[in-house]
Amino acid sequence: MEMTNRDSKVECVKCDGLINSAKVSVPLSLIGKRATMEGDDLYRLRDRKVLLEDKKRLCALALGTALLGILLMIIHAEICPFVYKPGTNIALIVNCSITLSTGCLIVLIIAFHYKDIRLFINDHNQVDWRIALTSHRILVITLELLVCSIHPIGTYWKMGLHVNSSSSAPLCASNHHNGALMNLELLLSVLMFLRLYLVHRAILLHSKVLLSASYRSIGSLNNINFTFRFVLKLLMNKHPARTLLAFILFFWLTASWMLTLCERQTKASTGHIDTSLWLIAITFLTVGYGDVAPTTSCGKVVCLFTGVMLERGKQGVGCTAMLVAVVTKKLVLNKGEKHVHFFMMDIQISKRIRHAAANVLRECWLLHRTSLTNGNRGEHRRHQRCLLEAIRVFRHLRFKHRQLRDYVSEMVDLPKMQMIMCDLSANWNNSYRELEQRILSMEQKLDELSRCFQQTSELLSQVLHHHTPEIR
Repeated sequence: MEMTNRDSKVECVKCDGLINSAKVSVPLSLIGKRATMEGDDLYRLRDRKVLLEDKKRLCALALGTALLGILLMIIHAEICPFVYKPGTNIALIVNCSITLSTGCLIVLIIAFHYKDIRLFINDHNQVDWRIALTSHRILVITLELLVCSIHPIGTYWKMGLHVNSSSSAPLCASNHHNGALMNLELLLSVLMFLRLYLVHRAILLHSKVLLSASYRSIGSLNNINFTFRFVLKLLMNKHPARTLLAFILFFWLTASWMLTLCERQTKASTGHIDTSLWLIAITFLTVGYGDVAPTTSCGKVVCLFTGVMLERGKQGVGCTAMLVAVVTKKLVLNKGEKHVHFFMMDIQISKRIRHAAANVLRECWLLHRTSLTNGNRGEHRRHQRCLLEAIRVFRHLRFKHRQLRDYVSEMVDLPKMQMIMCDLSANWNNSYRELEQRILSMEQKLDELSRCFQQTSELLSQVLHHHTPEIR
């Protein structure tokens, strides 16, 4: 490089037109590499955006397919005692639709994790795909496939045994004769609700927090992981009432229907939806009147799950505590409303204090006038009583005003105090700098004065030295 620069300088002396060529020819390779790297980064960013959009689309399709399978299962369980007739194939058609939706869901889950692995490869600069397949990821994929593959399949066994017979349709609690198969169908139908874990993934991928570059940059600077818990906290902070109401209603209706499905095989009152709604509600609120109780093992598990699911924290119920917090937040005044309210209260109490003080002065004057005129004893006692009452009211209003001032002084915000302290410290620093500058200027002036005195003394000594011989 040094030789090249020297040669280029020599050529520049001979020909001015080679100046630009000598300067540009040196870093051409570096510029080419940099441009290639920037182009690769742009391609990677574009591929990342496309992969994120594909993941979001696949997650939405998977959630829709899972909800469709759950809806078909609910329709199958509800219309079974009323629509299915012996020898019909409606049950087989509905169950085939559930199985088809389950197969589509498994394919979508595999495609989603395939896109996730490609995104991992893109983020880590085109590493080997086998590096992305860690034991934790393999376990998660396997568990998801197992959860999504659960659906009622006992109907096929029954249909295979009695395809041409006139036996009753399967999965009907009133007509089914095989208890083990019915319990298996019931368990598989209830476990299909585990597919709802896809809701949190869909909320996370469709949230503006995950897609916003500003959110992600600020979060990475503050070491914040954008998980579903963080998005849920943001939703609870932004829309607390709607989020909590949607969760409570969804959980209440789902648990009630599951309890109805579990208790339908018995003759108990909990086999009806209205009684199940009541039982889940009193379990949800931890009231427990004891008038209704589940009879089957499945129903007891559902009620136990309701109590365990909602009882979070060391004290009290989680959802009830959140409900109280949301209602309190809605009812509490904000900062501006508090300032306005207490300002008006301060004005009103000050006005009442002035009126009370005026009443005290009036009663003192009336009492003094009655004492001077030697009036009736009863009138004198009445004015004394009114004076004592006016003094009591005046003291009470002064006490209320003092309490209001104390409460308002407690409302001072810490950021405001911090700003005030920062301003004070800034003023002190400025004053300190000015004082330092003044001290430095005084030192300089003292140095100048000392030099002037020294020069003056030298001049005086010289003058005295010159005048001394003349005097002699």
